[in-house]
Amino acid sequence: MYVIKRDGRRAPVQFDKITARITKLAYQLDGMVDPVAVAQKTAAGVYSGVQTSDLDKLAAETAAHMALVHPDYAVLAGRLEVSNLHKNTTKTFSAVVESLYQYEDTKAQRRVSSISEAAYLFIQANKDLLDSCIVYDRDFRLDFFGFKTLEKSYLLRINGRIVERPQHLYMRVACQLNLGDAERAVETYNYLSEGYFVHATPTLFNSATPHPQLASCFLMTMKEDSIKGIYDTVSQCAQVSKYAGGIGLSISSIRSTGSFIAGTNGYSNGIIPMCRVFNATARYVDQGGGKRRGSIAMYLEPHHPNIMEFLDLRKNNGAEELRCRDLFLGLWISDLFMERVEADGQWSLFCPHECPGLQDVYGELYKKLYREYEEAGRAKQTLRARQVWQAILTSQVETGTPYMMFKNACNSKSNQQHLGTIRSSNLCTEIVEYTSPDEVAVCNLASIALPRFVDEKKGDFDFKKLEEVVAHVVINLNRVIDLNFYPIPEAKRSNLRHRPIGIGIQGLATTFFKLRLPYESKPAQQLNKRILETMYHAAVQASVELAKRDGPYETFACSPSSQGKLQFDLWDHVPESGRYDWDQLKAEVKEHGMRNSQLLCMMPTASTSQMLGNTPSWEPQMSNMFTRRTLSGDFVVSNRYLVSDLLRLGLWNEDMKHEIMRHHGSIQKIQNIPQELKDLYKTAYEISGKTQILMSRDRGRYICQSESFNAFMTDTSKLTSRHFYAWKTGLKTGMYYLRTVAASDPTQFTVPVKKRQKVSEVDPESLLDTPVDPLASAECAIDCLSCGS
Repeated sequence: MYVIKRDGRRAPVQFDKITARITKLAYQLDGMVDPVAVAQKTAAGVYSGVQTSDLDKLAAETAAHMALVHPDYAVLAGRLEVSNLHKNTTKTFSAVVESLYQYEDTKAQRRVSSISEAAYLFIQANKDLLDSCIVYDRDFRLDFFGFKTLEKSYLLRINGRIVERPQHLYMRVACQLNLGDAERAVETYNYLSEGYFVHATPTLFNSATPHPQLASCFLMTMKEDSIKGIYDTVSQCAQVSKYAGGIGLSISSIRSTGSFIAGTNGYSNGIIPMCRVFNATARYVDQGGGKRRGSIAMYLEPHHPNIMEFLDLRKNNGAEELRCRDLFLGLWISDLFMERVEADGQWSLFCPHECPGLQDVYGELYKKLYREYEEAGRAKQTLRARQVWQAILTSQVETGTPYMMFKNACNSKSNQQHLGTIRSSNLCTEIVEYTSPDEVAVCNLASIALPRFVDEKKGDFDFKKLEEVVAHVVINLNRVIDLNFYPIPEAKRSNLRHRPIGIGIQGLATTFFKLRLPYESKPAQQLNKRILETMYHAAVQASVELAKRDGPYETFACSPSSQGKLQFDLWDHVPESGRYDWDQLKAEVKEHGMRNSQLLCMMPTASTSQMLGNTPSWEPQMSNMFTRRTLSGDFVVSNRYLVSDLLRLGLWNEDMKHEIMRHHGSIQKIQNIPQELKDLYKTAYEISGKTQILMSRDRGRYICQSESFNAFMTDTSKLTSRHFYAWKTGLKTGMYYLRTVAASDPTQFTVPVKKRQKVSEVDPESLLDTPVDPLASAECAIDCLSCGS
């Protein structure tokens, strides 16, 4: 029996070499990790003629499948994958860039450089410094799932073969954002490779490429209510999606079914056939050339006459010509609608062609104009507001959408409110920016990896380092604005005028685990507030410093910040910590201006948090045991912090593993687990919904954009009260996705039959204290990467 080595030579199979290689990579791992057991299972898959690269992959997948025994097996699996990649790739960064720059498509027989000339020249001019600063051992910090995330979409290839290493990726991004400044490129590289923060997916995809489209989110409104306007907007969406941008589109200005068309003397078919065109575009123009599917979120105000048909677009049943299952749906909800639902009042539907202007006003102006149209008898249809509301809830329970965005809060608490009425959010409900027919709003994102700032030995959080990193990210994202390749001119116009950025977080729940803080505890809630206050202060200060050097953004005058009103002022809130001199900072803002109209937002980070091994964004963990899907198959994963605690107590064994699986990843009803651990490792479905909303509010006072705020529920009978509580609390995003327990259930095929008896779901008392409506199905687009995922 022989193997084929990487250089093509044949060599006899030597099982002791397999064992030695795996043992070497198992350094400093928990004693429960048995490299010999991995080697034995790997050896069972050896066949004559197997390539050594395939053996490494087999060993990695074997170790990953054993991660349910101990989470460190996933670390070993990651090391095996990384080691394999290192053996198959060139070490020197500048040499890899050279090969990517000279890349020729062998099938097309033409040069198709993957690196821009500007980046190539900069890297080659500074190659001695850049090559010497890369620390390849940092790649071995990736676990199996983090590596697989990078391998699938992020690392660059030549003729289908990966040629980049993760450290090359970080340096490529650092060079793109610091062209002309090699020293600062190294500083950015170190922050990225040491896991302090990560830029958004499009920045990782496209940095240093010939078309460096680095922005994540594009917000549009329809060009005009005409065939030309609609198809011009379709073309814009296609161009943006081509270069890996996620799209949010307001369609409230499009006339409804049966409205008169003067140009043809006919009548409109309404928005549903139009949505089908956008649906087909999203399917055809995938993002980044097959790296992920095209994604468009359509936002509609509930006074539109086609609202009921719109709510059915993603349902699984019904006529296919009335469905658009590749679009994401969002509602832009006025206070008046919520008031009418609460009072069980009537709700009138108005065609925007016959009753113009409703989408252009909010608050009292909206109420005034709406009532004027009602009194004039211009409604297309009048029905009970709760009839529309019930249709919304039904759609959410069946599909997880539509998103819930509160129009008044999004506008009244925006630093861009002086530009005009904001009409929609983005694909992931965390970006709130002004759009118009000649301005496509853009946002440039990065997320701070909070667990990196925890000193577990001291049991504290390094706020000073957090300030330093946030300031660095502000400068980076400003560079994104200036260096970005804009697929359409309207996007460039908007971004250069208003210069919004979005700094988010990932790993808040992981941070709580490290500091031993239950999510619902007072110390956790205080840390939640303090982190966001620190980030906001550091971001505003950094933006002011940039304004001193480069001037304020073009539309700074007349903005709330120009009048000394920062985000917490728009919430009528006074910071409680006393840590910062906000009055002094406001004085600097008024004197020098700010370089950016928006600074913070909370994006989902679904993919980038997986790269760094953190829980997504601010969210509680969904389960202590769940299935992770990769191209290599499905892997059951456990909460490594819980497992470490159970090991310390002598409680982690096969029976405990099966008990947790039997309880769908919950530990609340497992008797011999201490209450301290039950409190610390509650899942999102076991944490009070009221607490989650209030913590979102506490963050929101320092978030100038918004938050991708998922709803985690087990009882959909309380969904109404949840939405109303979120609205009355003042949130901008009432709900991103509705998620139920079923979305996180681990597969139980490995649980012995006698242990599979039915258990109750999650205690309903863990939901909202107020009567709220729980969360439903939610195909939650786990690979929704458009917002820093």
